[in-house]
Amino acid sequence: MHLADRILLLPPAVALLLVFALPALEASAFVGFVVPGEIGVLLGGVLANQGKLPLWAVLVAGIGGAILGDSVGYWVGKRWGEALLSKIPNRILRQEHVTRAEDSIRRNGGKAVFVGRFTAALRVLIPGLSGMSHVPYRKFLLWNVAGGVLWASGFVLLGYLAGSQYQRVAHNATLFGIGLLVLIAGVVVLRKVRSRRHPAEPERESASV
Repeated sequence: MHLADRILLLPPAVALLLVFALPALEASAFVGFVVPGEIGVLLGGVLANQGKLPLWAVLVAGIGGAILGDSVGYWVGKRWGEALLSKIPNRILRQEHVTRAEDSIRRNGGKAVFVGRFTAALRVLIPGLSGMSHVPYRKFLLWNVAGGVLWASGFVLLGYLAGSQYQRVAHNATLFGIGLLVLIAGVVVLRKVRSRRHPAEPERESASV
């Protein structure tokens, strides 16, 4: 039996705990190298579709786990990052992923936390590397919250809509994450274009003196 099927058979309270725990442990304990956090969040949406869990509870658990886990990952990286990275086997941690994450932080700063949220390898590495790179925590937290809310909500709702077809969705979770990021970027660009084409009219001064 696949891991996903096992999670769906768990008692609802235990399954809800996993919805929180998998994204929380993904970056803070590097569990994401073995089990991507989106699996728990996605299956939480499936359980909500089945009526076993309230949708709002799944959203709160997934969002809370995502934000808290990356925050812990930031402080773990700041304190023990170099030592921990050196102990992860090469078959699990590819140097190319580390290089990509470092380059993203170097180019984008805090924004890298938001962008990295939507791809599995970067999602595991960027919080810790942000701490190691001394990205200001306030800036990190801002992008962490924004990314955590959108990422977790997107995957919960995807699982909710997929229902019994969740296995197809789970196989393409990374593609969905990238697609969600592209959609968000498209909305931001569209709003900027519209604001430039239709600038706010200056307030008219009152005719009376």
